[in-house]
Amino acid sequence: MKMFAAVSLLALAASPAFAGEPDNLVLPRGFHASVVAEGVGSARHLAIRGNDIYVSTDTPRDAQPVGIIALRLDADHKVVDTQHFSTVTNGTSIRFYKSALYATSPTTVYRFDFAGKELVPSSPAQVVIDGLPSKGYPSRGMAFDGKGGLYIEAGATGNICPDPAAPKDGKPVGLRPCPSLDGRSGVWRFDASKLNQKFPEGGEQIATGIRDMMAVDWSHRLNGLYGVMQGRNDRNDVVAEELHRIDKGANLGWPYTYYDMSMKARLTAPEYGGDGKTPAEGNYTAPLAGLSAHQSPLDLVFYDGKQFPKEYRGGAFVVYHGGAGADAADGHRGYDVEFVPFDKAGKPSTIQRFAEGFAGPNPGDRNPGKAAYRPTGAAVGPDGSLYVVDGKKGRLWRITYDGKN
Repeated sequence: MKMFAAVSLLALAASPAFAGEPDNLVLPRGFHASVVAEGVGSARHLAIRGNDIYVSTDTPRDAQPVGIIALRLDADHKVVDTQHFSTVTNGTSIRFYKSALYATSPTTVYRFDFAGKELVPSSPAQVVIDGLPSKGYPSRGMAFDGKGGLYIEAGATGNICPDPAAPKDGKPVGLRPCPSLDGRSGVWRFDASKLNQKFPEGGEQIATGIRDMMAVDWSHRLNGLYGVMQGRNDRNDVVAEELHRIDKGANLGWPYTYYDMSMKARLTAPEYGGDGKTPAEGNYTAPLAGLSAHQSPLDLVFYDGKQFPKEYRGGAFVVYHGGAGADAADGHRGYDVEFVPFDKAGKPSTIQRFAEGFAGPNPGDRNPGKAAYRPTGAAVGPDGSLYVVDGKKGRLWRITYDGKN
């Protein structure tokens, strides 16, 4: 039996903040927000090329897909042109690599090439990877290592891995081996420049044991892939969202285990005989940090800009869509953006709340039906500003630093 240690970062550093920001956003001293766009629909993630911003979208059931939204900004960071193209939707990830735009649907990774400075690509989409699982969690975390590697995440079939033959009126019993670990529930590395690759045989599996992880990014400073795995949906506040460095051979433990915030240990899941106390046996990867449960982390963005103070450089922003469920008087967790500092060795330190107030000024606003806005994605602009998008009404903010109150 082996207990794996991890850093629990429950304490949040307090930062002085000031009123007067749009939508009652609360930011650290010296930071300011402005509204860049609104009404872009069910936005998810962002990709930026110069003054052009591209937004991936999530299509509600029985609705026509919006596809990718392209926004062109002027020198004052105001939208001067908005266009839609393609029908790619519901895959979440969208990124630029070597001047081409890569976007995911649940089953496919596409590449769009641009002629010069055109806002919308005149050439048709090209298939980079096809054959990703069509059922189960649809979002696809995607990142590039800058050395020709495209990393793609394929989440699990569901929250747990139940045995359908188990009695319906009894405790859930988990399948072992879990079939979801075969050809999904992991991360694969593909060739970013090659077309028409087949999943999974065309790539190399890097990690396994992943429930759902759309919040991924490559840190060039730390030379590694990082991600935040969403923990199982038990209404149990000790089940962490897990921040990981994902090296080759990583096993994040789903569905056999979960990371317990109170015990700071990986425990055996109840479907596999766990009692909420005994550390899991096996060679599982320890998280760099256990993050508070039920926040729905949707994006992870390393800050490589130079506009923000030096303590932000090399750290990562985590975008939380916010917890769901029945209305709670004190609201649910999340509905904000937090910042995780990393030292040069890749060790995270105390998490800081960076941008709050998206849901509204009162704790009870942090409920799905009451929240004014729910953050879904972020990206760093060429000038080092941070863009954050909301998935409820489609509002886009630009956060800058000038050092003034």
